[in-house]
Order: sequence, then structure tokens, then C-alpha cells
Amino acid sequence: MNRPNRKTRITSAVASRFTRPFVKWALLLVALAAGGFLVAASGIVSIKASSGHWPITKWFLRFGMHRSFATHSLGVTRPPLDDPHLVLKGATHYDFGCRSCHGSPGTRAPRIAQGMTPPAPDLRPLIAEWSPEALFTLVKHGVKFTGMPAWPSQQRDDEVWAMVAFLQELPALDAAAYQRLVQASPTENATITALEPSALTPPVASVVNRMCVNCHGHDGLGRGSSAFPKLAGQRREYLLNTLLAYADGSRHSGIMQPVAAGLSEEIARALADHYSRLPASVSQSGDPPPDPRLLELGREIAHEGVPERRIPACIECHGPIGRRTKPAYPLLTKQRTDYLVLQLELFQRGQRGGSAYAHLMEHVAPQLSPEQIRAVALYFESAPRTPRPAEP
Repeated sequence: MNRPNRKTRITSAVASRFTRPFVKWALLLVALAAGGFLVAASGIVSIKASSGHWPITKWFLRFGMHRSFATHSLGVTRPPLDDPHLVLKGATHYDFGCRSCHGSPGTRAPRIAQGMTPPAPDLRPLIAEWSPEALFTLVKHGVKFTGMPAWPSQQRDDEVWAMVAFLQELPALDAAAYQRLVQASPTENATITALEPSALTPPVASVVNRMCVNCHGHDGLGRGSSAFPKLAGQRREYLLNTLLAYADGSRHSGIMQPVAAGLSEEIARALADHYSRLPASVSQSGDPPPDPRLLELGREIAHEGVPERRIPACIECHGPIGRRTKPAYPLLTKQRTDYLVLQLELFQRGQRGGSAYAHLMEHVAPQLSPEQIRAVALYFESAPRTPRPAEP
């Protein structure tokens, strides 16, 4: 009978020495997994929100959350956050989408949110614990095992940064300052003369007052800010198609999708009709006069296009009167520069979406340089508004 030689015996002994601990650990892990499954299957672990968390559990979850968002925010590039229009956009959405859980300056903690585990916190004393990059990651992606949802539209980082810009300001706001940010004053813009809210049916008037006014103003002119588009005098069909596109997610916006998704088509039609009949703005923005060279470049693009890049003249579609224009195409005259710039940049990045006609911009926007985008946007804000054909 052949006996193993000395080298084979040594090799076998070394392998056995390292294998035995591995087997022990493997068996231990299997036992722990089986035990965990049996505990979960028994149902003895309480997941009732009323039971709360042990202090050690609270600490561990909070520590893990901070470390997770610190890690996952690495590589996030922060844009400038001191733009008051960005803060205003974030503030109005906070009041609509976040206040019911996290409260606001001058109000008590919302009672329902305090019944969650963990309860939704007052954010003001906590903001300093987070970097803007970590806040961006938290707001965009939400938090598992809590009531904190992800941002409804993952394509719109610009909206998430608007919320971060507001959150950076929140700790310093008192009740009066908060209300000035989130509520439109009836006299903030020009008085509505063509169609008073009282002329609307009660359901539509309720939607206007609850969901539209604080961003778009009582007069539909966007509260004098580039944070929001002017709706007054816009084409009815375009407004309706936009609401329907927001509702089904084909136009991306974490701010507008929750609003539009809750509207019936009847209400959406009434809103489109309401804003299309409001008098359009004819006033200038109050900003310094634009660079004449840039304004002339914008005029050339708007009226002649960019032939070498096969870009047609903008006014052909966005008129108000052009050979290709349709009621489903938006009017751009008097729309604010920064808002138009943002829309073209979103088209460039493939993040805007829209109605069935949005694809027409997929060739145009990527062909424009940043200077051309700002130039044509400046031109449309400053261009005189000409009468448009009456809609049926």
C-alpha cells in the first residue's frame, strides 16, 4: 500500500489548518441567516410605527444614513446656489410638497408626520450637518425605510438644486420671510383685467388658488421671476398638451408632475383656457439693457435661423405668425431669458421631454452654442409682441 510522501502530508496539513476555520465561519453565517429567517418568520419583531426605535438603533441608522450620502455624493458638482430665482423655485415647491411633513417657520410640527418612525424632522437645525452635495443626493434619491421619497423626475437635477438652494436659506427664515417666498401677493404683478378668478367654476378656481398662483402669480406672469414661465396669453392647445405631458411623465419635472397628475382632463382644459385668456405681459424685465451685439445675434437666429447648421428661423414655428406655426407650438415673445435658456439646455441634454411635438427641438437645440442660446433667448424676451390670430 502506497503511503503519502512527506511533502503531500505537509500540504494536506496546511490546507486542513486553513480550511477548518473557514468551515466554522461558514457554518456560523448559515446558522445566523437561518436564525434571522426564523425570527422574521415568527413575526415577533415589531415593525409598528408606534413602537419607535431604541436609542442605539436611532444612532446606528442616523450614522449609516450620513455616511451613505457622504459617499454617494462624491463626484457631485455643485452649481452656484445664491440665485434668488433658484431659491424662490425651491421655496414654492417646498411649501407644496414638503411642508406637510417637515413643517415651516412659524407653524407647529405636522401631527401626522410625527406618527411616523422615524418622525419627519424639523429641517432647520439639521441643514448645517449636510453639505450641499449630500443634500442634493438626499433630495434626489430619497431615503429607504422612511417616508422620504425620491424626486419624482430623476432627469431634472436643476429642480433638485433649486430645492437645495432653498434649504440652505431655510434656517435663517422667520414666518414672515417664509410667507413672502412661498405666496404670491395679489398686487405683486399687474392686475388681471380680462378674466377674474371669480369667473371660473369653483373646482377650477380652487385648483388655481391652491396649485398655480404661488408659482405663476395671480396674473399668470410668473411672479416677476425667471424661476417660472409666463402662462398668460400662451396658446391654449400648447398649455393643455403641456399639462397632459407632465401628467403622463413625457415632459420631465418633479415640480409639475405631481400637480398635473392629479388633474382631470376637464380641469386641465379649463386651466389652459383660463391662462390663454389672461392678458400677456408687455413690460420689460427691469434688467440692464442687453448687449446690442448679442441682441442682434439673437434677432438673426430668430428671423433667419442658422443655415449652415440647418437650423430654421425660430419665428416660423414660435411666431405668433409663421408658415410652420401651430396652436400646439409655444409663443416665446416676452418669455423670460433665463427660463428660455434653461429649456434649450434641457433639450440639449435630452432631459426636457414634452408633448408629441417636442422631438422637433431635438435637432435644433444641440446645434446651438451657449452664446447663441442666450442671444436668442434675450431677443425673444425683448422683442415686441405682435397680435396673434384669435383661437377658436
